[in-house]
Amino acid sequence: MVGLRAFSVLASVAVRAVFATPPRALSIDERLAMFTGDAPLAQPLTIHWDEHQIPVIEAARERDLAVGTGLVHAHLRLAQIEVLRRLAAGRLSEMIGPAGLDHDYRQHRLDLGKAAPAIIAALTPDTREWIDGFIDGYNHYIAHLPELPPECRILRLAPEPWTLAEFIAFGRAMASDWTREGTDALARARTSLPEDAWRDLWRRVLAAGVPPEAATRGSNAFALSGRRTAHGAAIVAADPHLPLGLPGLCFVAGLQGPRTRAVGVMMPGVPTMPIGRNEDIAWGSTNLYARTSDLVDAKDLPLREASATVNVRGGKPRRLVWRESTLGPIVSDTRTRPHAEPVALRWMGHAPSDETGALLAVARARNWAEFRAALDGFAVPGLNFTFADREGRVGQLRAAHVPRGRARDPDDLLLTPDQAWTADKRATATDLPAVFDPDEGFVVSANEAPPAEGPVIGFYFPPPDRALRLRELIAPLRDATVDGLRHLQADVFHAPALAGRDRLLTAFGPGPRTAKAQAVLNRMSAWDGFYDAESIGATAYEFILARLVALLLKRRPLAVYDAIRRSRAMIFEDLAALPVAELRRTTEKALAAVARHWPADARWGTVHALAPNHPLHALPRIGRAFAAPRLPGAGCNDTVAKTSHGLSFKPHVAGFGAALRHVADLGDPDANWFRLFGGQDGWAGSENALDQLAGWHQGADIQVPLRIESVRRRFARRLVIRPA
Repeated sequence: MVGLRAFSVLASVAVRAVFATPPRALSIDERLAMFTGDAPLAQPLTIHWDEHQIPVIEAARERDLAVGTGLVHAHLRLAQIEVLRRLAAGRLSEMIGPAGLDHDYRQHRLDLGKAAPAIIAALTPDTREWIDGFIDGYNHYIAHLPELPPECRILRLAPEPWTLAEFIAFGRAMASDWTREGTDALARARTSLPEDAWRDLWRRVLAAGVPPEAATRGSNAFALSGRRTAHGAAIVAADPHLPLGLPGLCFVAGLQGPRTRAVGVMMPGVPTMPIGRNEDIAWGSTNLYARTSDLVDAKDLPLREASATVNVRGGKPRRLVWRESTLGPIVSDTRTRPHAEPVALRWMGHAPSDETGALLAVARARNWAEFRAALDGFAVPGLNFTFADREGRVGQLRAAHVPRGRARDPDDLLLTPDQAWTADKRATATDLPAVFDPDEGFVVSANEAPPAEGPVIGFYFPPPDRALRLRELIAPLRDATVDGLRHLQADVFHAPALAGRDRLLTAFGPGPRTAKAQAVLNRMSAWDGFYDAESIGATAYEFILARLVALLLKRRPLAVYDAIRRSRAMIFEDLAALPVAELRRTTEKALAAVARHWPADARWGTVHALAPNHPLHALPRIGRAFAAPRLPGAGCNDTVAKTSHGLSFKPHVAGFGAALRHVADLGDPDANWFRLFGGQDGWAGSENALDQLAGWHQGADIQVPLRIESVRRRFARRLVIRPA
């Protein structure tokens, strides 16, 4: 999802938009009045809307249902999709000028569309019909758009018709290898560190990635079988963790066609549901952190040159040149300088696979066998899936394509050319660990490392803290309810932080220290391990630890620790290796510094705030129209209710965490509950752009029924779209 991270770069265009017209406030009825009245359909379709602008699309033909899905994506998230499409295609420079050239170089070099011809040739007629219908609906909507969204006006973006090849390449951008951030950080460390220091770091990385014996950036999902619920039906819950900006990267929709009847979560421009339910099953998903790419030493490989010309806002077109090998693009080069020792990227995404067809088949699956067969074709980025069926059974599987024969403890980050894998020798979901109808009656997924047996899925995973906490909370349940599981999703206790607190306390002596410093230390000593918004002890612990690291470990590869999601564990390893006297002296110094700069309001929710701003909120004069209210933050990196943050001894904003909550009760087709961190509508100024934000902390979930009779009765607004 490299394009999503680059979205924030658009704020740099702010100084050029001082004369832009602010977005105006729009009611839901004004927004729906923008909808096209016809479409390339065989028969009329109906789109039902609730007061939050959640749609349920009702069609008599599957292709018409896909067309309606394209219309809905264009209506709700047009500006967001148009920006993300350009970011994925390496077209940032045409939006913001020369500052986007490095991003565009990396995107063109990655060659997201490399597998598109082979993917298109292998699409089943069913999947091809769905994708073509979606593209036709999207393109029809933009051809009849009465006015451009505010972002398109400010950035001078004219919506463009989608082609099939571009759609495939966009899907690859949304499925980029999530472990590549860690790999890139490690590659930089490998280049900059002395040989012995690098070998020690690589050893620690591999050790950190081994799952602990007790454990069987992220998301949570879990499913309880009928043996553990109050009414004997299974319940599935999920909360994906994503960037907390606006508009969000998810929205809710329902599909009602001859074969596809489902409600769930979609991502802009992706016409399938990674989280949802139909009449017979429900599913959640979390990031598997599958290593679908590797770095290969390419110094002895033949290299060739490739190029592309990009448009540059305010300047002349520029020609970008990069090197490629037979094993993949050379990723060690910069835009302006080739690296003396070339490194190639070997990525499973350069081989054909059909994730759209896989998730479409999931939405139509009726049992575990069909569900598992559908996901055997899901290759990238790699997801954990939880499952529940109408009979009360639950399951979990891992869906990804990873190389067969990969070493479990490789000697180095870089493979030699003879070690490089070929995409035709890959393990799929059928080969990876799975469980169905376990005796304990529940399954949990929270990005934890997979079991050690079977093919090697990856090397570095987040700590198992969230998975262990979920198991601890679920294990005693015998009469679970939907309301109880919603409450469980908001849990902010973190036992490893209490252990870290105790390790810090052992470093303190009797003093002397100021009264203010002693008061801060007392706050940390009395802390109960809950990162709730009112906690002051959480602030004391986090600030003291951050100060201590800044004083003692600033020469350590902290960026690598963060990138492989093992920062705290590796920091405490480093602290434990220091002389006791040095640690005691510096810990007192850190406490004194925290006390001197102690905030007037030291509650965790105040110093750890949530600010879901749009990338254009910093625009002069009109930026207020893109701003959102700041909310108190609760949770931390590894609590069930996740809100990410780095080490900080100052007030800060959490930019990543739980972005949506979903619970589905298999005992009632209409018992499907959703909550977005923001709103459905991506149009700035719409009454549905932020309407769910106020109820985020209050658990104001929205019911989206599956029965079409219930939809017709409860969704008050209705648009009938007729054949063009």
